[in-house]
Amino acid sequence: MSALELSSRSRLDSRRARARATFGQLLRSASFDVGAVIVVFWIVDAIFWHALVPQDPQALNPLAALQGPTAAHWFGTDWLGRDVFSRTLAGSTSVLEIAPLATLLGIAGGTVVGLVTGYYGGAVDALVMRLVDAFLAFPLVIIAVLVLSLLGTSEITVIVLIGVIFTPVVSRTVRSVVLVERDKEYVASARLRGEGDWYIMTAEILPNVTTPIIVESTVRLGYAIFTAATLSFLSLGIQQPSPDWGLTISLGRQYLQIAPWIVLFPAVALATLVVAVNLVADSIQQVMAQ
Repeated sequence: MSALELSSRSRLDSRRARARATFGQLLRSASFDVGAVIVVFWIVDAIFWHALVPQDPQALNPLAALQGPTAAHWFGTDWLGRDVFSRTLAGSTSVLEIAPLATLLGIAGGTVVGLVTGYYGGAVDALVMRLVDAFLAFPLVIIAVLVLSLLGTSEITVIVLIGVIFTPVVSRTVRSVVLVERDKEYVASARLRGEGDWYIMTAEILPNVTTPIIVESTVRLGYAIFTAATLSFLSLGIQQPSPDWGLTISLGRQYLQIAPWIVLFPAVALATLVVAVNLVADSIQQVMAQ
């Protein structure tokens, strides 16, 4: 085995050892464990809610409208007599379909932009970063309203919109670490071997900047969940008759004084998911910063 292969194998083994050690530290973190359990609960619920709900979340029963929590309806009923407990469980599906895909899109786009600008620097870096700064100067809510008003409020549109909004933010994070890595010896060695720029960026630099990308991914996931719910709350995301949490909170506001449970339980569900994701993100950031 050549010296180059030995060096590559050594770096790979070292990364695997660090990954195992990091995962072990995370499992010993109480905040990570609590957050992970809650996140897993909502993921399982989003996939298997059909088997978990006691009633059809879309079933109308006007005679039972606006009833408080009872043995038949644990979380009460809404203005159409639909079971709030069933709709709360079913409401996790839309946000957990949109947020992870939007986060993945934003991370992928931001990573590519950050790698290219950080690696090449110079005029390319200056031009792209000025465009990023210009984009971030606009209020993101206004951008979302304009885009969704023009293109419609389909789930695909919301996913792409959130991903595009996240791309500039992620690119700045990735660029900052690539600027440090590109001047290290292993990059210079790859250039001396005659490796191409794309190979150096993806095979040499990218594996060494995964830590901030992983941290950024978990942070962005929390923002994506909140953003998706906010767009639904503004009637710019998922539309009726979906039990989506943000949409349910928005439509239930008018009944807040006489039937607060319509808003309370979806809001608590959304809050638990966002807080849980943030607990996981904070734990990962603390462990990887050591």
